[in-house]
Amino acid sequence: MPFTVDRLQPGVPYPLGATFDGLGVNFAVFSANADAIELCLFDPAGKRELKRFWLPECTDEVFHGYLPDVEPGLLYGYRAHGRYEPEAGHRFNPNKLLLDPYARKLHGQIRWTDALHGYRIGARREDLSFDKRDSAAAMPKAVVVDDHWDWSRDRRPNTPWSETVIYEAHAKGLTKLMEEVPARERGTYAALGHPAVIRHLQRIGVTAIELLPIQAFTQDRFLQEKGLRNYWGYNTLGFFAPEQSYMSTQHQDELRRAVHRLHNAGIEVIMDVVYNHTCEGSEKGPTLSWRGLDNASYYRLVQDNPRYTINDTGTGNTLNMSKARVIQMVADSLRYWATSFGIDGFRFDLGLTLGREATGFDPGAAFFDVVRQDPVLSQLKLIAEPWDVGPGGYQLGNFPPGFAEWNDKYRDTVRSYWKGDSGKRADLAARLSGSGDLFDRRARRPWASVNFLVAHDGFTLADTVMYEDRHNEANGEDNRDGHDNNHSRNWGAEGPTDDPAINDARGRVMRSMMTTLLASLGTPMLVAGDEFGRTQGGNNNAYCQDNEISWLDWQAASTDESQQQIDFTARLTELRRRFAVLRAPTFLYGQNSPGHGVNDVEWWDERGERLSDEDWQNPEGRALMMRRAAMNEAGEVEAVSLLLNASSEPITFRLPLPDTRRTVLIDSAKPDQGELEIENEYEVAPQGAVLLRWTSAWDA
Repeated sequence: MPFTVDRLQPGVPYPLGATFDGLGVNFAVFSANADAIELCLFDPAGKRELKRFWLPECTDEVFHGYLPDVEPGLLYGYRAHGRYEPEAGHRFNPNKLLLDPYARKLHGQIRWTDALHGYRIGARREDLSFDKRDSAAAMPKAVVVDDHWDWSRDRRPNTPWSETVIYEAHAKGLTKLMEEVPARERGTYAALGHPAVIRHLQRIGVTAIELLPIQAFTQDRFLQEKGLRNYWGYNTLGFFAPEQSYMSTQHQDELRRAVHRLHNAGIEVIMDVVYNHTCEGSEKGPTLSWRGLDNASYYRLVQDNPRYTINDTGTGNTLNMSKARVIQMVADSLRYWATSFGIDGFRFDLGLTLGREATGFDPGAAFFDVVRQDPVLSQLKLIAEPWDVGPGGYQLGNFPPGFAEWNDKYRDTVRSYWKGDSGKRADLAARLSGSGDLFDRRARRPWASVNFLVAHDGFTLADTVMYEDRHNEANGEDNRDGHDNNHSRNWGAEGPTDDPAINDARGRVMRSMMTTLLASLGTPMLVAGDEFGRTQGGNNNAYCQDNEISWLDWQAASTDESQQQIDFTARLTELRRRFAVLRAPTFLYGQNSPGHGVNDVEWWDERGERLSDEDWQNPEGRALMMRRAAMNEAGEVEAVSLLLNASSEPITFRLPLPDTRRTVLIDSAKPDQGELEIENEYEVAPQGAVLLRWTSAWDA
């Protein structure tokens, strides 16, 4: 490609990144500590460097320049000049080609070589040494794009939080084995909008699909050397660029098209995003982008020895969210995905890290303030993972209003209760009630608790009832990785079995757990495949298994047993839509708020007696009856009860208020049973859960 100029025009410092204006491209990149930055342009194959230009201006710590008469598709990178003084936190090395942090598309993959490091691997002085090899041949290149998309005909579902049901899925694994999708589209963005996917999501009643990371990420060197792959994607290489391995074409519009189709079907799209760290690892990691542009600005460094990165994330580095330009990068990235790709919300991996200040976690941290006042971002669904591995690294319930939080206490309590652990009844009641003990403050609502039984990280739902020990041998770490406290129970055999009694118990427990989840106040989250009993063979840390261990087996989902589980899940979500009291938007306090002398929530035991303080503390109490009541849109009192029996024997529940009619809506032990009117007693099977509707004189 011929270039008609020998130097760049001044350009402008905003917006950051490479911006095509129809006549040329403006380049702008932040560095507070660089002396100079070069723009490097490459041939269409990304193999040969064609031209270098100095960015001629620096305004407010942003280097910028304008190149006329070039078009989208141009490949580029940067080289940053400055001090190489690791002891002072500076690691500039112009021999290393650097990705633009704002790159909106990447060309090529990282080819791992020691030349990617700013220091000499194996040198006596380790990372204090200096490597002069050029890394360009091993680096992916940024691509200039024109990413206009007409969203004027798109209508976001804007599903209220209280009506939201989330479905966590992997963009590749969801459809890689789905035969209804054309072969060339399986495992890609294009497949996400395929009618077969949409039909399934609508069938099971979910309102939002939450995708594991789809921002460009690295294939880690240590995994490749073991013949494995980074499947989950929690090692970001580009915060603005879609992961290219999920494209069936080279056109990023296929992701936009899929989002548009999901919106048309009433389904929101939430992205799992990783802004707590980058793929560059510790101070001994490679120099790919941020480290080479301004290590001292982008990363949190040890105060009295800035040679070292602070590792509050367990990945080697932590982004410095106390710096305005770092917060700007994250906010710009979020806003870009929301406006350019139509994304409806974000789940923040290790979200606690984003609220870390010098003194520790602060719910009033600058990042939260920026997001909460942003006219675009504040209107989206924002979900935090409220922990990391740093000091004070568990802050469940302490995020500011506007954020929902993954509630691992919900997961652990429900699992423990259904596996038969003692002393769980009181804690279970709190989780069923939206975890008000954690979230009922600062005008937060029950939806702030994202309730889940399992997540991508851990056992699948089927594996929680098939395995008591992890089986991660395929990960190549001698089964040492992954959680060792899974609150699981195999019900008589480790792994698959032909024993009908064990399989019956497993199916019933899975349905009881699903019933608990969808009858709880808060935002329920399912994991793709749990609706039909997907197994990972006991692997509870399948982050590196880009294969049949992780991909959804849709052929297995076609069996009668799996279809029964799917239908049961669909009935539960339909009941949640039908009865607003199952998804009450406010916390309930046992008060006469519905009127007619009916309390909004009441608790009984299997005898139909209200639980005393002593009953709540009874460690062997495994039966629980909850009734919720609320005024529905028609001005009528609506009441639904949940009967739970976590014991190993059937229990006949004596129902209070004998002049009341009840209808069994669903029974986890009888998945094919339709709605059934009953009298004053009902037998609940071992490990069984039942939903009832109450009808009484208050309806008159």
